[in-house]
Amino acid sequence: FVCKYRKKLLVIFEKEIKQIFLDIAKENGFGIIEMEADKDHIHLLIEYNPNQSILEIVRLLKQISTYRIWRENGNDNYLSREFWKEKTFWSDGYFACSIGNVSREAIEKYIQEQG
Repeated sequence: FVCKYRKKLLVIFEKEIKQIFLDIAKENGFGIIEMEADKDHIHLLIEYNPNQSILEIVRLLKQISTYRIWRENGNDNYLSREFWKEKTFWSDGYFACSIGNVSREAIEKYIQEQG
């Protein structure tokens, strides 16, 4: 996922976002196998059940993390200065693909090397 307007928010909020994502995954029955952030985006390797949709997982991660990050940090003025009147954090859209012919270990290594 990419931060809204490519702002370098994960420099400040990386640890908090990662913990929020792990909590959301646990609460909703999917697993985050690997996760690594750069200044303005985050990569995830997610394991989920066939009855779950990737669209729903993305929606949960983005909506709930935005709500929680604003709830915990909205009063410090940093987010308010960055976004003025909108309570946002992530850009619209996402990229997702299945592992396919690439090994899980290769994907994990790729994600670990990001950032």
